[in-house]
Amino acid sequence: MDNINFSGFRLKELIYDNPLSCENDIRGFRLEGEARITFPNGKMRMENALDPELGQKANFVFWCPEDFPDNIAITWEFQPLREPGLSIMFFAARGINGEDIFDPRLKPRSGIYSQYHSSDINALHVSYFRRMLADERAFHTCNLRKSKGFHLVCQGADPIPGVEDAKKPYKILLVKYGPEVFFAINSLPIFHWIDDGKTYGDVLSGGKIGFRQMAPLIAEYSGLKVYSVEK
Repeated sequence: MDNINFSGFRLKELIYDNPLSCENDIRGFRLEGEARITFPNGKMRMENALDPELGQKANFVFWCPEDFPDNIAITWEFQPLREPGLSIMFFAARGINGEDIFDPRLKPRSGIYSQYHSSDINALHVSYFRRMLADERAFHTCNLRKSKGFHLVCQGADPIPGVEDAKKPYKILLVKYGPEVFFAINSLPIFHWIDDGKTYGDVLSGGKIGFRQMAPLIAEYSGLKVYSVEK
C-alpha cells in the first residue's frame, strides 16, 4: 500500500499511523451512538450495542480525534464478519461554518444518519459493503455523497464479496485532493470524482475522519494510515 500511484496521485509523507490493534490505539476517539468496540484478533472490531430493530438509533459513528489537512490519502483494512449492514468513511468533516466537528455549538449527534447529512455539518462520505436493503444486496455499489444535503455524486462497483467468502481483510484507499476524490479496494480503482465547486456547493477541504456502521454489521478494521499526497 505504501507504493500506491493511481491516477497521478503519489504518496508523500506518512502523517498518521494507527494500527487499531488495542484499546490504547483508540484513546481520544469519539463514539456517537452505542457500540461494542473490542480487539479479539488484534484488530478493531465494531458492532452495534443496541437492537437493530431500533433502526437508525442502533447505528453509530466513531470519530478519529485528529484534524487532517487537504490533499491526503487515507488507507485502512476492512473485513466484514456478519451481515447485513453497511460501512461508511466520513472525511473532510467540519461544521457548516468551519467549526471543529466536536464544537459544542453544533447539534448533538447519536448515530442517526440524518444528523450527519442534513444537519449542521459538511462532509464527504463513501459507503462501501452496502448490504442493508434488498436493492443493495442485489446490486453491490460503493457510493460517494456530499453533505450538507445528502447529494449522491458518484458510484462504482463494490468488489467485496459476502461474509462467507471474505476470508481476509480488504485494503482500502481513499484520496482527497482538492476537488478530487479517488477510491480503490485492493488496488482496484472504484471511482474518481471531481467536484466542480458549484453543483453541490463549495469544494470541501480538511477536517476529521470517522467510521460509521449500520446494525447489525460486525466488521474489523486495522492499519489506519494517512499520507500527504501530491500529483
